[in-house]
Amino acid sequence: MPSEESDWKQALYEYVSIINEAALNTDARKLRDITDREHRDRLARRLQLTAQREAKGTMRSIRSEMRARIEKFNESKGEVVADVSIHLVRSMEQRKQPWMEERVERERLRFVRYGKGWLLDTVKPLGIERSADAYPFDEDEVHDPWDGEKKTAVPSMPYINPQALYGFKSKVYSGGSANDRYSNYGDISGEGGYGLNGYGGGYGAGYGAGYGQGITRRGIPYFREETVAYAERWWNEPNPGYEKFEVNCTNYVSQCLFAGGAPMNYTGRRPSGWWYKGYSGNNENWSFSWAVANSLQHYLGNPRALGLRAHAVSGPEALKLGDVICYDWDGNGRVGHNVIVTAITPEGMPLVNANTVSSRHRYWDYKDSYAWTEKTRYHFYHIADEF
Repeated sequence: MPSEESDWKQALYEYVSIINEAALNTDARKLRDITDREHRDRLARRLQLTAQREAKGTMRSIRSEMRARIEKFNESKGEVVADVSIHLVRSMEQRKQPWMEERVERERLRFVRYGKGWLLDTVKPLGIERSADAYPFDEDEVHDPWDGEKKTAVPSMPYINPQALYGFKSKVYSGGSANDRYSNYGDISGEGGYGLNGYGGGYGAGYGAGYGQGITRRGIPYFREETVAYAERWWNEPNPGYEKFEVNCTNYVSQCLFAGGAPMNYTGRRPSGWWYKGYSGNNENWSFSWAVANSLQHYLGNPRALGLRAHAVSGPEALKLGDVICYDWDGNGRVGHNVIVTAITPEGMPLVNANTVSSRHRYWDYKDSYAWTEKTRYHFYHIADEF
């Protein structure tokens, strides 16, 4: 893919145009001008899996746009190495209902001189959704003091109030019926609306002045719409109230759950509970379950009487907004990625938000991820309606 221009950025522009056109048409033949064979094969495989998925249903891509941003680059004689973020925006449609999918992927590109122009030589994906965290403890030995014990739960207060801090008016609903016990909760704007799932009504005049007041005598409610609002606000930039990690997917999901009212279970011991306090000097003060993908899956999978609770469901169609999907990429029992459900397609399938590779309204199966394999296994968790 040589460029006739003297500026290597022209070669970058041509590369982005190629992969955008290939993605829009799910046509791997358009990738033939990419000289890095390994990367070309990665892209072709992803396109093939995406095409197979779309062929099975009525979901289709009607528009695709990619924007590249150069984060940094190093130029030497005859060579340029650049770290680039590529922001994908796709317009999707199903049953004549549209939605927008977004994803930001980071790549390291090497350009070399080719005659009077430049050639893209190699492409290395950065930030793939595979957990690199390794902690020196046996997760099977993790003990949660709340498991099976009756204790008084203290309401968690989210770090941010979506209504007060950024005026976000959510129009996405969990799809509960009129008989749902929480179907009269107001959205963040205090208005009615509709979502991708096409459900009208849903949330009504608001949920009152405080957590749990006038709502339930049994526990703290899970405000799914606040979870979604937080996930929408921070999907592509870190909340400065928390640390950001290189592998940030679970930290992000934990923040979303906490913003929806899930109470922290502070034990002061990293292998137990579900909690976050940040750094104290050089000490990391958060539980493994808060920030490590496999540990959060362990935490959600263990039954408990109080606090953040979930139960496994058989498939994605049983999930609602604010629920969690965990990904075991190699089918070996170790989870490497977690996401939060933020929308539902017209046919009842979840769309998710995530970090590490920042994603918004991405289709749940993640077959468009470089981390996905034929052995991938999923864990679907429905978060309790009250804690």
